[in-house]
This record gives sequence, structure tokens and C-alpha cells, in this order.
Amino acid sequence: MNDQETTVGELRKLVDDFVDERDWQQFHSPKNISMALAIEAAELMEHFQWITIDASRAVTDEPEKLAEVSEELADVLAYTVAMANSLGIDLAATLEAKMVKNAKKYPAEEFRGKFGIIEESN
Repeated sequence: MNDQETTVGELRKLVDDFVDERDWQQFHSPKNISMALAIEAAELMEHFQWITIDASRAVTDEPEKLAEVSEELADVLAYTVAMANSLGIDLAATLEAKMVKNAKKYPAEEFRGKFGIIEESN
């Protein structure tokens, strides 16, 4: 599998099959999945805690560290997909709609080069 050839539907099936094979649907309530997702996101953040922005970008030069970060990111993605499966959310449609909403909220001409805060003129 790779990003250029794998569909979201295939990822959903991969996660769903994994859960089904272990009879874990009984544990995969939205409540439990959301907590697991938050925990995995925190584990991802731990890799970047207390380091500089430049050091965080340099993780790509450290194969072992990049592999650890990749695994945490995969856990975040797996729980995101599991949540979508549990609630019947269409990830592609939802992401597209959210990006349209974000584009209206943060117009490129106003926010280019800024991190989400409009500087007020005095």
C-alpha cells in the first residue's frame, strides 16, 4: 500500500478487518476511540516536546526517530479511521467540507504567511 494507490475506503477496510478479526467492535465505542485517539496524539507530541522547530523538521534525517514518529502517526490515523467506521462518517466528504469552511474562515489573501491570527493595525 502507498498514498498514491490506496483509497480511503481501502484504509477503512484494513482497520475494520483488524477490529473484526479480534472481536473488538464491542470496545470501539466513540467514547473509547476518541480517548485512544487523544492518547496516541499525545504520544506523537512527546517526540517533539521540548525541541526546537528546526530540530522537529530534522527528524526526517534520523531514520530511527522517523520510524517511531511514523508509527505514532499511523496509530492516530488508525483510530481516526476507526472513529469514522464506528460513526459512519465519510472522511473524504467531511474533510473536503471542512477545508471549504476553513478557506472561508481563513482567506489566503488575508492569512498568507500568518498562523491564523490577523494582525490588527493601530
